[in-house]
Amino acid sequence: MKKLILFALFNFAAAVALAQTTAPNDQLYKELGEKPGLIKLMDEFMPRLVADPRTAPFFKPVDQVHVKQQLVEQFCQVSGGGCDYQGKDMKTAHMNMQVNRAQFNALVEILQVSMDAQGIAFASQNALLARLAPMHRAIISTESH
Repeated sequence: MKKLILFALFNFAAAVALAQTTAPNDQLYKELGEKPGLIKLMDEFMPRLVADPRTAPFFKPVDQVHVKQQLVEQFCQVSGGGCDYQGKDMKTAHMNMQVNRAQFNALVEILQVSMDAQGIAFASQNALLARLAPMHRAIISTESH
């Protein structure tokens, strides 16, 4: 009887582990509209970043198509979409940019405006921002500019 219970517990634990590895939490990814929704969001976000004087110096001189593609992949991964972001880590990508807190906050503000414009629910916006928030430590490198 003991062996049967142990066997049942082992099988249950294996099933739970398998479910966790094969069924990622992709609810946020779905709420963002999956890959097409993220592409649409970046199509809204990038022009705003380029137009805003607080963020334009970082985004005007770069390959905007490439940055948009990288952001789609990164947001896909962060939101649980199963993508594998292959870009640079945030510290390396922003190493020599001298991004300050105000500029970082401007980007977040522009992202929120872009998500509003795309009709993304407030709760989904907050969930995405919460997952992105830890990146600020790697991006902000100076307090003033």
